[in-house]
Amino acid sequence: MSTDPETTVPAPPDPATNPVRPAPASTDPAHPDPALLLMQWLSPAYPVGAFAYSHGLEGAVEAGMVTTGETLSDWLADLLSHGGARSDAQLLACAYRAETPDDLAEIDSIARAFCPSAERLRETDLQGAAFCQTTAGIWGDDLAALAYPVAVGHAARCHGIPLGLTLQMYLQAFVSNLIAAGQRLLSLGQLEAQQRLAALTCAIQDTAKAALAGDLDDLQGATFAADIASMRHETQYSRIFRS
Repeated sequence: MSTDPETTVPAPPDPATNPVRPAPASTDPAHPDPALLLMQWLSPAYPVGAFAYSHGLEGAVEAGMVTTGETLSDWLADLLSHGGARSDAQLLACAYRAETPDDLAEIDSIARAFCPSAERLRETDLQGAAFCQTTAGIWGDDLAALAYPVAVGHAARCHGIPLGLTLQMYLQAFVSNLIAAGQRLLSLGQLEAQQRLAALTCAIQDTAKAALAGDLDDLQGATFAADIASMRHETQYSRIFRS
């Protein structure tokens, strides 16, 4: 875990309005180390169905915008710097810092309004609902159905997991899922896929740092090709993914 001062967890809020569970003790098997807990939440085995969504990538492949490993890397770098990955990270950070249930509800509404297509809305809605249901079923958290990044941010706050760590691991899982989608859609071998994922590490860290320093006023999106691809995917005749 990084000791960079930028990853310091914000001061906890008033317990009367938004109680925060202390960081789990790593020696207690019922409450794993924060890193292990995040690894479980963001693992492909956690039943949120992330494997079923391509975030518009399948539409981009169909349109010939993404055809090789190199163009896939460019696509993912744009999502991290200007697209859905960046906005998800900012929403996660804001949800983590939410002081009251009303603040959290407002952030959740903004997360849904920020989705550029019906499929992208279903993607964040269904994954978030599944995350909340599973997490509540295992750890007894009182989680209403929230948009996916909002749900992860709020749950991390409740479990005392550092925000910086949560942001980096969320973004790594986001990119990993789309790399895996690229392997199913393109001629992309396992070794090249992992090389391209590793090459995006700095971009992932930069996006996490930007979200850590930002707030809702910094929420943005400028990947029009990705947004249009997700819209066109809604009527694509032959497809593997739900978005």
